[in-house]
This record gives sequence, C-alpha cells and structure tokens, in this order.
Amino acid sequence: MTLTGENFIGFKNSAEGNKSFQAFGSTTNDYLPGNFTIATKEEFETVLALADGAFPIYREVPAAKRADFLDAIAHEISELGDALVERCCQESSLPAPRIIGERARTCGQLQMFAKLLRDGWWVDARIDVALPDRLPLPKADIRRMLIPIGPVAVFGASNFPLAFSTAGGDTASALAAGCPVVVKSHSSHPGTNELVSSAIIKAAKKTGMPEGVFSSVYLSHEDSVNLVKHPVIKAVGFTGSRSVGMRLFDAAVSRPVPIPVYAEMSAINPVILFENALIEQKDKIAKDLAASVVLGAGQFCTNPGLVLMVDSDASLNFRTAFAEQFAATAPAPMLNRNIHKAYNEAVKSFQSAPEIFVLAKSAKEAAAERYEAHPVVHMVSASDFMSKKEFSEEIFGPATLLVICKDQPELQATLQALEGQLTASIHAAPADEAALKPIVNIVSDKAGRVIYGGYPTGVEVCHSMQHGGPFPATSDARATSVGSAAIYRFVRPVAYQSFPDHLLPEALQNANPLNILRLVDGNWTTNPIT
Repeated sequence: MTLTGENFIGFKNSAEGNKSFQAFGSTTNDYLPGNFTIATKEEFETVLALADGAFPIYREVPAAKRADFLDAIAHEISELGDALVERCCQESSLPAPRIIGERARTCGQLQMFAKLLRDGWWVDARIDVALPDRLPLPKADIRRMLIPIGPVAVFGASNFPLAFSTAGGDTASALAAGCPVVVKSHSSHPGTNELVSSAIIKAAKKTGMPEGVFSSVYLSHEDSVNLVKHPVIKAVGFTGSRSVGMRLFDAAVSRPVPIPVYAEMSAINPVILFENALIEQKDKIAKDLAASVVLGAGQFCTNPGLVLMVDSDASLNFRTAFAEQFAATAPAPMLNRNIHKAYNEAVKSFQSAPEIFVLAKSAKEAAAERYEAHPVVHMVSASDFMSKKEFSEEIFGPATLLVICKDQPELQATLQALEGQLTASIHAAPADEAALKPIVNIVSDKAGRVIYGGYPTGVEVCHSMQHGGPFPATSDARATSVGSAAIYRFVRPVAYQSFPDHLLPEALQNANPLNILRLVDGNWTTNPIT
C-alpha cells in the first residue's frame, strides 16, 4: 500500500507544505519509506474551520447513526489487514502479535462505544416533573442531560500506535460523545496514522457523517501548542511525557476561555509486597513481577517502576529469587531512538547516585544498533528514597526500583510521600491483613486503580475501568481514558426548565422515544411520563 504523506483535511488530502519528515525504524536502524508533510498555517486553519462547521451538524446526528459510524471505523481498520500490521511493526519495533492484539483492542473499544450509544443510558437523563400546586411555591419542570462539548484535539501516543493514537480511546470516546476530532499525529508512526486515518474517513463517508468530523495533521511543535490554544478546540486528549503534557495544559488554562486537558503523563505504579505473601509465593511473585517489568520493553504507562517491602528474611529471599528471574530476561527494541537514549541516560543517572545499588540486570547483552533496552533492577533504602525526589521519577523502560523499609510505619511514610499514580498493586496473605487496611487507604488516595494479587500491566477495556489518577499521573483524577466512562470527558450537563415537550431533546421527552433508562422523580425507569 503506497503512502502519500499527506494530511487529512476533512475529506480531502493535502500536502502544501515544504517541510517533511520520515519515520525511523529502530529494528532496522534506518528511515522507512514515505515522506510526511508538515501542515501549513493555511491547512491548519482549514482543519479547524471544518471541525467548527461539522460540530453543529454532528451533535444532532442520532446516537444510533453515530454508533454505525464507530462500527464502520472498526470494520475499515480490520479491512486494512496485514498492511497495517506490517507498517505499525516497522514504525514501533513492536512484534506482530502485540500489534494484532492492539488492533483488536482498538476495534473493540470502538464497538464498545457504539453499543453504549445504542443503549443510551450514558446521557444521564434526569427529570423532575412540575408540581404547579405545590405549596408554598410551585415546582418547575426541570430536565437535565449531557451534551457534547465541541471539537476535541487528540494527541497520538508513542507507546500505543493504535489503541491510544489516531483511532484510539480518546478519538473513539470523543466521536461517541458527538464531538468532531482533530488528531495531531505522532511523528514516530506517521504511516500507521495515514492508514488508520484513511479508514476513519472512509467510514465517515459511508455512514453520511459531515466533512470535518475527523481530520489528521502532522504539525510542528509550535502548531501543536497552537492547536490547544485555538478557540475552536474545546477539550484535549493527550498521552505522553509530563513535560509535553504540562506544556499543553498550561496553554489550555492560559487561553481567554480555558478548556480541559485530559493528559496522562507520569507514573511509577508502586507494588507493595507483604511478608507473608512473600513466604507463601516468593517464586511466583518473582517470576510474574519480572515479566511485568519487562513486558513491551517496559514501555507501558502502568509499568511497575517501584516495589516496596519491609526488610526481613522473607524479603531477602524474595530479592534473591527476583534477581535470578530478572537476569533471565531479555533486552528488547524500544519504540524509537529518543526513548532509547532517554532510558539509558536515566539508568546511568540512577546508578551514579551512591544511595542506589544495582540488584540485578539482564544477563544478555543489548544490541545498540537495534536500540534495545537493557533491563535492570535498582535498590535503595526507604530513608534514602525519600531524601531525593529524583528517585521517585519515572524511568520509561524495563527498569524498576526496590525500596526496602525498616518497618510498617516507614512503609506507610514512603507511600505517603509518593506523587499521584495510575495504579498501586498489593500482594498480601491472610496473615498480613492486620497491616493491610492502612496501606489500602493510603494507596486509594494516591492511585486511580488499586490491584490485589496482580500486576498493573494490562488495562481491561470495560465499563468499570479507571485509567487515570491524581497528578502527575493525569491532569484530572476524576477522568478515565479507558472504558466507557471516558465519554464523560467530552460532554457537559445542561438543564432545560419549563420547556414544551416537543422542543426537548428526545432523551428528555415524556414518551421516552429512545427507550433509555432515566431518573424520573428520583426513580430509575424506562417508562414514559404520562
């Protein structure tokens, strides 16, 4: 499949600029075919004008038709077949089975939002009917529901070229909410973006969506910030580094009319190991934890970058087993050269600190020409860990830090000192439960998802998932970027008071023509109002 390198300006492809770039393949150590053109100022403004024009049309598209659009996107992505998998593997250095699984997840979450739209309950329709004879004052008829917020800017992620990028969760949830989407393609996988963007545009045309409902552009760093500042954009979805996320956040809140930024940025995802769990399951925990740390070369936002335990014979025996497991792990190519460089520099910085001890590392050599990351486990005392903020900063890659606490109070103090996290994991046995409750309370305040007896890597796409946490894990701890609740980032509530029934949105009309679950006078029901 030939790549044009053009921007997707609504339903038209365009490449008017004189600046272009190529994707780089880490596994081949060479540039990949295809020159991708940076959008001009004129193309940039055209994209925003189209999104602005599409919004009043798209917001009125019935939920069932928006669902058809999302299902059509999933179908068209699947129809790309091996061409998508091959190009995605080349650009990300991720193996084909991982990309095939990520494609299935991408299509699955599109289909999940399509079902959510057809079910309809997500609009949170709430109705309190009028009581004109109420004393001492009459009660007005008030009806409330969620409506789309407006065009959304989505920034593709480097570590999930499908599931968190062009047609990923941010795009799927924004389109489901009724918001046009402008994607700023990630420079690491522009070919993947082109293929997926073509699928979305094809689906939009087939299902009769308005032009401007989706666009995808390659932008300079300056215009990436200008996208957030543009008055047409009403919200931002971002997954990436803390430095870039905060730059976008600062741009959004400094606008004349500030907008929300839902940025997933930084987490080290602590794993707490209780003594009796280590006595009972030392070898299993050592094996499974090592596998979680190196999964995908450690390039997951939920990578377990911190492991905490109280010093004891059991923890000493575990450290020996964990070191043995980690020595057997293998280096793997990283997503791109810059990430590989940043990983090596972070590891080198850690190891230059006198407080840090290298507990274990892979016994196999990493191939520098393939930009492979060398897995490593560092160790530090809890007192030293708390003395230097840099020890709690994320190392993006297959590395983890073991923190050894002298007792339970120091373990609690160490957890209290942490910043916000996406996840926290606990391994305990029944004999540990007396000390468990305070730990659960602390990590529930610190993380968006608390895991018992498992590991943070692997995020299920479902209604109950929470993928977000207190700052700096995300910029808004109330939101999730995974699961059906992600749609609530891109809507806002409106109450309609004393409206004639025929002028109300269908979700609030007496007859309940959509047959959705509604809260009527404090009771959940699908019945019409008579």
